[in-house]
Amino acid sequence: MIGPTPGQLEISGVSIRVRPRQRDVPGARSDVGRSRPFPPYRILDVEHRQLGRSGLRVSVFAMGTMTFGAESDEATSHAMLDHFAQAGGTLIDTADVYASGASEEILGRWLAKRSERDRFVVATKGRFAMGDGPNDRGASRAHLTGAVDASLRRLQADAIDLYQIHCWDPLTPLEETLETLDDMVRRGKVRYVGLSNFAGYQLARAVTTARLRDWAPIVSLQAQYSLLDRSIEWELVPECLDDGLGILPWSPLGGGWLTGKYSRQERPEGATRLGEDPTRGLEAYDLRDTERTWRVIEACREVAENKGVSIASVALAWLRERPAVSSVILGARTVEQLDQNLSAADVELTTDERAGLDRVSAPGYPLYPYGFLETYGQETVWERLGTRTEPPPIGV
Repeated sequence: MIGPTPGQLEISGVSIRVRPRQRDVPGARSDVGRSRPFPPYRILDVEHRQLGRSGLRVSVFAMGTMTFGAESDEATSHAMLDHFAQAGGTLIDTADVYASGASEEILGRWLAKRSERDRFVVATKGRFAMGDGPNDRGASRAHLTGAVDASLRRLQADAIDLYQIHCWDPLTPLEETLETLDDMVRRGKVRYVGLSNFAGYQLARAVTTARLRDWAPIVSLQAQYSLLDRSIEWELVPECLDDGLGILPWSPLGGGWLTGKYSRQERPEGATRLGEDPTRGLEAYDLRDTERTWRVIEACREVAENKGVSIASVALAWLRERPAVSSVILGARTVEQLDQNLSAADVELTTDERAGLDRVSAPGYPLYPYGFLETYGQETVWERLGTRTEPPPIGV
């Protein structure tokens, strides 16, 4: 079977765009890792990148599984995984705490049915409470040893491709955590090590300690990052650039805000995350209902209308090209939502469009130490990232 010609394709009632395969050309982005299409054809052309400076290659969009077993039942979750795989995606991110382990179990049963299991890069996380016992949480050797084994059982896997500490643990010595992770790598239970939800100084300390002790290196950071929240550009992005970590942004659409489905005229209602719980987490309506938020959404809408694509596709295309980003984690409840997000693979922003989105979403920074360092220390990273739009008003 040759497969469909470029255009529209109907699969299980979902309309999907089909793109022709592109040949490698000098100077183009690498196509390594995409050379064998999923039978019988590739639906979307998903780019692969190195995860930081490691040798691990991952799809530029990752399948996030926090909804599995919670907002999406197993059949829907497997349908989304099928669609993601057929689209050429390879990185799948989960965590032991998602749906109290059900997310890993659902993923494990899906992987067990795949003949091409080794094509996928499975990332999971541990640290948060999985029971009521005193050692059922944290980044200690006591907890992580059992947590890794439990994740392996739920995932029906011999090894975890990327194991991430889900959050900084102030109660456990960092050396204990890093040595435990190194032991897991040496024993073949974990292949690569990453971190999630760390502050700048914590990340720098972890990376440096692992390097000086000759322990398994930290290769990635999973953190909240989107046009609506660029605060990681103050410390975390420069650290990742400096030490070669790949960034895996979570909540790339700001908890649904960057789909354009919310309005400043009325609070959300109905079958949406904020409609069901307007106070939900970092994306709570009252927290995000600001002039800056609406300016960013309108800027995305303008670009989207000019290109004939969705607002979400514009936001994801912008994030995909940010420095140090290796893969953007997509969360979805349905195949339709996932397909809409994957369509960002086709969206290429112009230099002017990216610059406009940089300006409208720029978070700025405190004058000290950032403005001081830029003015007197010749630091240029925040100017290059577009974190600030105007030079600091000092020293003039």
